[in-house]
Amino acid sequence: MGTRSEALAKQFEAKVQEAVAALEQLSDAAWKQMTEAEHWTVGVTAHHLASALEPVANLVTAIASGQSRGHFTRAMLDEMNARHAQEHATCTKAETIALLKRGAAVAAAVVRALTDDQLAKSGTVFTDAPPMTAEQLITNGLIAHIDAHVGSIRKTVGH
Repeated sequence: MGTRSEALAKQFEAKVQEAVAALEQLSDAAWKQMTEAEHWTVGVTAHHLASALEPVANLVTAIASGQSRGHFTRAMLDEMNARHAQEHATCTKAETIALLKRGAAVAAAVVRALTDDQLAKSGTVFTDAPPMTAEQLITNGLIAHIDAHVGSIRKTVGH
């Protein structure tokens, strides 16, 4: 474990705590409001975020160990996200917060276990985008992803 990975894990965990606190405050009416950024309900947006943590952590592990994903484009991700939104249109706040906490624990453990050399390894995340280092994926796919969606939720519900 490196000091950079520990700092990234702590930053990620702080963002998760903020997200959980924001979600816990939401009323049933707020949960059903439509976000401007994603065009999903607040609940679906939160569930999307929660369900992404573990797969992103798995991708970080792959990149850190020198593997790359096969053919996967940003358009394919958009299609997956749209399908997820339809499949989880009736998700509950309790199940979403539980999923967020489980995924966050897995992701934080993955990040915390990385060495500085592993953080610097790069690989293909999307075949239609430049390679990313494991650290960039942590920063963009975990930390900034939380900021973007929680920011959208807060804007939607007026917090």
